Amino acid sequence: HLLDFTELEKIWFVASPHNPHKDKKTLLEDIHRLALVRVAIEGEPNFKAEDVEFHMPQPSYTVDTLTVLQDKYPNYEFSVLMGEDNLKTLHKWKNYEQILEKFSIYVYPRPEIKENLRVVMPHENIHFCENVPVMRLSASFVRQLIKEGKSTEYLLTDPVRKYIEEMNFYKK
Repeated sequence: HLLDFTELEKIWFVASPHNPHKDKKTLLEDIHRLALVRVAIEGEPNFKAEDVEFHMPQPSYTVDTLTVLQDKYPNYEFSVLMGEDNLKTLHKWKNYEQILEKFSIYVYPRPEIKENLRVVMPHENIHFCENVPVMRLSASFVRQLIKEGKSTEYLLTDPVRKYIEEMNFYKK
């Protein structure tokens, strides 16, 4: 949807070995998280799985990742895509002011966010996605379904569901 309704030309999915806001012990192994991204976007020419953070100090911070990507690909203009829930906590991110100053941020709405973040966080580089499809769906909900042995057939692509089943993830 964002490729069709914004000026974005490609979307890169950056797999992170260690998000500083999450306990690493709760995450799948790095290689599996990257593999899930790859199988999820396979065959989509305007999507790319990126492992840049696998070669950076951990935990990885978005500002550092963007700097490395910008240095490695100087002819590209990078933006950040995030859900409204992440925008709400952006002020807690390392050097968030630098991200706001140097990069466009596209914010996808989340139905659980009730406050008007356009008013709370106005900035010329923050672009709120309008008239987009919104679902109440989270990774934790999908993991819970798998743990309970319930179907994820219409929530995950077939290759992702197959990989998760073959690796026996989230059953415990």
